[in-house]
Amino acid sequence: MKPAKSKTPRKPFLKKGTQASLKDPVGVYCRVRPLSFTDQECCIEVISDTTVQLHTPEGYRINRNGDYKETQYSFKQVFGTLTTQKELFDVVANPLVDDLIHGKNGLLFTYGVTGSGKTHTMTGSPGDGGLLPRCLDMIFNSIGSFQAKRYVFKSNDRNSMDIQCEVDALLERQKREALPAPKTPSSKRQIDPEFADMINVQEFCKAEEIDEDSVYGVFVSYIEIYNNYIYDLLEEIPFDPIKPKWNSCNTPVRNTDFIPPQSKMLREDKNHNMYVAGCTEVEVKSTEEAFEVFWRGQKKRRIANTQLNRESSRSHSVFIIKLAQAPLDADGDNVLQEKEQITLSQLSLVDLAGSERTNRTKAEGNRLREAGNINQSLMTLRTCMEVLRENQMYGTNKMVPYRDSKLTHLFKNYFDGEGKVRMIVCVNPKAEDYEESLQVMRFAEVTQEVEVARPVDKAICGLTPGRRYRNQAFREELTRRLELRGGPIGNEQSVTEILLQSFPPLPSCEILDVNDEQTLPRLIEVLEKRHHVRQMMTEEFNKQVIAFRAMLQDFDNAVLNKENYIQGKLNEKEKVISGQKAEIDRLEKKTKTLEYKIEILEKTTTIYEEDKRNLQQELENQSQKLQRQFSDKRRLEARLQGMVTETTMKWEKECERRVAAKQLEMQNKLWVKDEKLKQLKAIVTEPKSDKPERPSRERDREKVFQRSVSPSPIPNVPPIRLRHRRSRSAGDRWVDHKPASNVLTETVMQPHVPHAITVAVANEKALAKCEKYMLTHQELASDGEIETKLIKGDVFKTRGGGQSVQFTDIETLKQESPTGRKRRSSTSVPTQEVATESEWTDVETRCSVAVEMRAGSQLGPGYQHHAQPKRRKP
Repeated sequence: MKPAKSKTPRKPFLKKGTQASLKDPVGVYCRVRPLSFTDQECCIEVISDTTVQLHTPEGYRINRNGDYKETQYSFKQVFGTLTTQKELFDVVANPLVDDLIHGKNGLLFTYGVTGSGKTHTMTGSPGDGGLLPRCLDMIFNSIGSFQAKRYVFKSNDRNSMDIQCEVDALLERQKREALPAPKTPSSKRQIDPEFADMINVQEFCKAEEIDEDSVYGVFVSYIEIYNNYIYDLLEEIPFDPIKPKWNSCNTPVRNTDFIPPQSKMLREDKNHNMYVAGCTEVEVKSTEEAFEVFWRGQKKRRIANTQLNRESSRSHSVFIIKLAQAPLDADGDNVLQEKEQITLSQLSLVDLAGSERTNRTKAEGNRLREAGNINQSLMTLRTCMEVLRENQMYGTNKMVPYRDSKLTHLFKNYFDGEGKVRMIVCVNPKAEDYEESLQVMRFAEVTQEVEVARPVDKAICGLTPGRRYRNQAFREELTRRLELRGGPIGNEQSVTEILLQSFPPLPSCEILDVNDEQTLPRLIEVLEKRHHVRQMMTEEFNKQVIAFRAMLQDFDNAVLNKENYIQGKLNEKEKVISGQKAEIDRLEKKTKTLEYKIEILEKTTTIYEEDKRNLQQELENQSQKLQRQFSDKRRLEARLQGMVTETTMKWEKECERRVAAKQLEMQNKLWVKDEKLKQLKAIVTEPKSDKPERPSRERDREKVFQRSVSPSPIPNVPPIRLRHRRSRSAGDRWVDHKPASNVLTETVMQPHVPHAITVAVANEKALAKCEKYMLTHQELASDGEIETKLIKGDVFKTRGGGQSVQFTDIETLKQESPTGRKRRSSTSVPTQEVATESEWTDVETRCSVAVEMRAGSQLGPGYQHHAQPKRRKP
């Protein structure tokens, strides 16, 4: 019958953002192995406990043009050639084992070139065990007396644990022991002498503050990643991995004894943790048993002989230690039968295959393919580290390529905050490995800058602590009391005999005579005495029972009072601890915040200083540029000033010459006009005589009067001012549009508009400055004379920002000959001489001239005005 399950208190709710938000950098350590020969050239030197220095070896400098370079790299701690395995374990692996026992995960892997001592660091050598046996020894030293019976914990294929009672576990043990060939190694068998010296650890190491109210179970598994495939090294198959039977075509030879191993798949459990599906997990109860399982898988691991290492690992090996922990029930007797209360933690010990260069290892065939896969997986690991660092330093959200390799995909949860990560960089100081060691150091430098979220503490069960020892104390006290009262349980017969001896002896009961009256009375008296003694013993026994019950009650009360007192003290201590933890978390968060602010301020200061230097440089460049421009401007001003002065003088002379020539020309024209007017006046004012015969038009046309083209001017006649026709809107500003194709006429009366802008082609700029517009248009009339039209209009601004012209008036300028024969205004036509006085005496001719001159008008000869009514503005 199974014991009744006690009700488990609810797990306390874990607040987010307290401890899970804190991050720790990946712990990277360096271990330098000693040289194989004392006369070998060394390229790595240990400077301090945290720094190593690489310098260029002599042969490398010869090939690289004599360049000598020293580079220093810092680590969390550096272990020199004299470091022991114990010292390395205490610093690197001991904290990981302690976290494992307290329910936290951990990852420890060794990294380096081939032959740098990675396997020696992880496994060790006879008489000097490595990190792996020391981790196992510390685990079993810590939980040795608290281990559960075998098969109480039962692993499943979902990366979790099932729990069963001790009766079911006993039945399963009996069932397994009945099998002909048990797969699980027994701790009672003799230790294999091949590895007995490796696990014989002299130093006793144990974790502190073990939860004594829980039971523990240890499970181990061993896998390898070979050519990017996962294989189970603990799987029971007839397979020889060290010397596989492959032919020249890289295909397995048909052999009944050879069965190729089946690769395993990676899967994700309900908590989004990666695990190897179908991997064998063996429950072990001692260090010897666990290491025997490891050694069995180690024999199946793929190794080969290369030019650089006689036993070179051709695969990445992963030894996983799982620790299952379950609390005891409230009575402290049995395991609590609740699967949700199981705490499962694991420690992964990874021995990476060494990176190698094929031109040095002389690898061919399968070895070449193995080297390529090893280097590819290590390159993927380095790429993941670089992307993680970039995302954390610059705030980017690039996808980390975990799935590019089975190695990185298996351990991606550790870098996402599921446990601590530690790396031991193993280096060989010989000069031949200089380039490979340089790449390893650069990778270690990148890895140190990656931060991993701190794992969350496991939830407290909620049951009363000290249940196990309280139950043990109760049993010991009960046994002691029983021994005091009646002796040990094994002496029940002696107690009965003592009780029988305390009764009075029975007399002889044989009656020989009928009249015997003494035997029966004596027997009755003895029996009464016995009855009396029995009653007394019964009363004494009842008194003792009552006293014992009272003592038990007092003991229970005392225990309860002590428990209450201890519980009160524990509560006070827990409050103090909680307050201190909260204060520590606050201070750590404040420290992180201040460090982050300092980092931001340093980056900002660097950016500002860089901007300041750039701005100063730009300011100097601009100052120099302005200085050059100012010098060029002064030279250009001086040059333009000289050109303006020279051009001004040139045009002043040209204007003076043109004005003098124009004045002379106008004086000549005025003299000619005065002569004509005088002759006309003489004809008009001449006394009337006999009516002369009117000359015929044919005769007038035949007579040609020659005029002097340029008669000598009269010296005493002052120059006559030219008369110009004023526009009706002389107050406005005009655009005088005179096309370049117009012919210059030599008439005395010329149209003139003051304050006008004269242009050859109408443009928007001129129209924007004026209110009036005048176009001078010339065309050839039907009589052969040039007719000039002045087309006038108003300038309006449009809504689009332009200008438009509305024509309102047209003036026509025309010149005619007084004899009736029209003459051209061109200078090429010779001037007609004034007719004689006799030819101007007819009335018709005089009247014709008088009508043509328009007596009383201010217009010059030949001008006619055709005005159109002005349109109103729309």
